[in-house]
Amino acid sequence: MAAIATLKDLYETLSPGLPGAGAAGLDRLRADGYARFLADGIPTPKVEGWKYTNLRDLAGVSLAPAQPAANTDIDLPSVAPGETHRLVFVDGRFNAALSAVGTLPQGVTLDSLRGLIEASPAYAAEVLDRFPAPKSDTGLRVGPNPGRGQALGLVGLNGAFLAEGAVLTVGEGVKLAQPVEFVFIATATDGAWHPRLLIDVAAGGEVTVAEHHVARGGGATFANIVSGVRVGEGAILRHAKFQEEAETALHLASVTATVAASATYETFVLTTGGRLARTDVQVRLEGSGAQTRVSGTYGVDGSRHADFTSLIDHVAANCTSREVVKGVIDGRGRAVFQGKIIVRPDAQKTDGHQLNRALLLSDTAEIDAKPELEIYADDVKCSHGATAGELDEEALFYLRARGIPADTARALLIAAFLDEVAEEIGDERLRGHAMARIQERIGRLTGITVDTDATVLGE
Repeated sequence: MAAIATLKDLYETLSPGLPGAGAAGLDRLRADGYARFLADGIPTPKVEGWKYTNLRDLAGVSLAPAQPAANTDIDLPSVAPGETHRLVFVDGRFNAALSAVGTLPQGVTLDSLRGLIEASPAYAAEVLDRFPAPKSDTGLRVGPNPGRGQALGLVGLNGAFLAEGAVLTVGEGVKLAQPVEFVFIATATDGAWHPRLLIDVAAGGEVTVAEHHVARGGGATFANIVSGVRVGEGAILRHAKFQEEAETALHLASVTATVAASATYETFVLTTGGRLARTDVQVRLEGSGAQTRVSGTYGVDGSRHADFTSLIDHVAANCTSREVVKGVIDGRGRAVFQGKIIVRPDAQKTDGHQLNRALLLSDTAEIDAKPELEIYADDVKCSHGATAGELDEEALFYLRARGIPADTARALLIAAFLDEVAEEIGDERLRGHAMARIQERIGRLTGITVDTDATVLGE
């Protein structure tokens, strides 16, 4: 409750100075967000979808806006250095000096949300209204018999402080060859930011998007990110997020995507940072032949916490979904997987499959897994599964019998376990970057470095 009281004071103090304040459309969006936050508040474990993730750590984090650093000499991550269109945000604020947007083909626009608001508040409000928003907590029933206790307070909080973010639009039939990157750099020791990311790919378009959330000396910061995605008929969007913030940071993200007929939405999330990190992904397959692949990997140790929660909603017939989430947990680390596939009555010929696997490297590591199927059609192919266990002793013995040291053998098996997810990423640049980041995390967990082909490089 103290956190809510603090945020009320911040809203009343900051809202008059937010970009576009006084414009009717933006004022309405912010007021709606604030009302939603007041109605729902910060979710607690009493809400089913947050049963395994407790946000009590928010009480120890400054909720005031982080102060951006003046230093522009910052090392930036990239999936394809020198070949991308890049928007950079330092401690939540857009940084033009670090950003680099090349010549975009006709039909493609890429703007910071603040820039769009300052150029035309009315148009910015119109753009924001186009995008889908979460309809219910993903851990509750949202089929024909919806559940109660929606936890949309964090999304409302993002709306209340709407000021920063990115807007990408890809026109009909346009295929953007270069990836687009949204880079969020944390340098502050504390503070919060609430970016809104909007991606709109029109019919027949194609684009690759990479999000990076990294620390360059950052501390106990709080990122509350809301993303809206629209994929038009026959379009392709490959969307990856690499979350590697400081081990004292809190990272909460919500992604809501609608996918039209014959379109493809592929999303991948890598979580290796933050003391508490949660990503909610909701994908709605709205047209016949739509397909999605939702995948993720994580590595947590110490007393860190990673949560991957998803909802794949099959609304139309003949749609396909694949979900694979795998992670490694060491020390007193804890992970959560909540995945639901809904097949609505008209979604005949659905093909939906879901798999969660966790590798426990210590006796105190913990995983809470909750896979679900909610099916209201009778002509479907659906499956789900969840497993958790230790490293395969037979595989360890096999490697050691061939002269490979025990620690190196463990690193090789962990690499093979996680790389299976990254290998399915459709874009070669995203795939290579994901595998490199996975190997780096394995090196920190085990002290052994392996390359992306699981070949030992050194100790």
